[in-house]
Amino acid sequence: MMKLSISRVAIATIILSLSACTIMPSESRYDIAQDHAPERLPTSDEISDLTPEYLPLSRWANSDYEVRGKHYQVLKDASGYRAQGLASWYGKKFHGHDTSNGEIFNMYGLSAAHKTLPIPSFVRVTNLENNLSTIVRVNDRGPFHPDRIIDLSYGAAYKLGVLKHGTAKVAIEMITPSKPTSFEQAPCFIQLAATSNKQRALEILASESKKYNVKYRVESVGKINRLLLGPISNLTRCESVLKKVQFNFPKAFIKMS
Repeated sequence: MMKLSISRVAIATIILSLSACTIMPSESRYDIAQDHAPERLPTSDEISDLTPEYLPLSRWANSDYEVRGKHYQVLKDASGYRAQGLASWYGKKFHGHDTSNGEIFNMYGLSAAHKTLPIPSFVRVTNLENNLSTIVRVNDRGPFHPDRIIDLSYGAAYKLGVLKHGTAKVAIEMITPSKPTSFEQAPCFIQLAATSNKQRALEILASESKKYNVKYRVESVGKINRLLLGPISNLTRCESVLKKVQFNFPKAFIKMS
C-alpha cells in the first residue's frame, strides 16, 4: 500500500507541475518584458504552405470577451469574411506560451491572432505592399491596438516581408473548408498540454494512455514537446475521452490527424 501511495503522489506532483508551467501560467509567465525577434530565421519547413482543413472549434476560445474595457463579439459565422488594415507581428516574448485555445505558440510557424474570427480558422493574408501571400491559422486573440487587424507569428511576418518595418497593410480573406462527410469517423488526437521536459511528457502520457486504453505520442517542435493521446478512432470517442482528461488538463483539446 505504501508503494502505491507514493506512486500516486508522484504522478499527481508531475501533473500539477506540468499544469503550472504550461496550462495555468503564473503572473510572471513571460521570460522577457519586451517582445523581439529570435536569433535565427525560420526554416523552409517551418513556413511551408498550410493546407486548410475542417477543424472543430475550440470549446472556450470563442466566447465574447472584454479587454481593457472594450467588448469584443466573436463572429459565429465568418464565411466570406474579408478585411484590409495593418498587420503587426509577435515573437520571442510569447514563444512557448499558451495561445487563446490552449495551443502552444510557435513563433516560427504560420499562425496569427485576430480579435473576432472563430478559433481555429484559416485566413489568407496578402501584403498589399509587395503582393506576397500566405495562409495562416488563427489560434489566438489580438492585436489589441486600435489601428491593427491581425497579429502575425514571426514566421508568417518573415514570409510576407513584414519584419523590416514591423507593420504592413494587408488584405485578409477567410477560408472555410467543407466538413467532410466522413468527419465523424476520422481519427483524431487529444493534446493534453506541452512542456520542454520530454521525460516528463512521456511519464504523463504513459499514465494517461493506460487509464483510457489509447495510444500516445510526443510531437516535438523545437524545444516544445506536445503530449498527444491517440490516434483515437473517431470524433465521438475522442470527445468522450476529452471530457475525462479535462479534469486534470482543463485546456486539453482535440486535434484532427
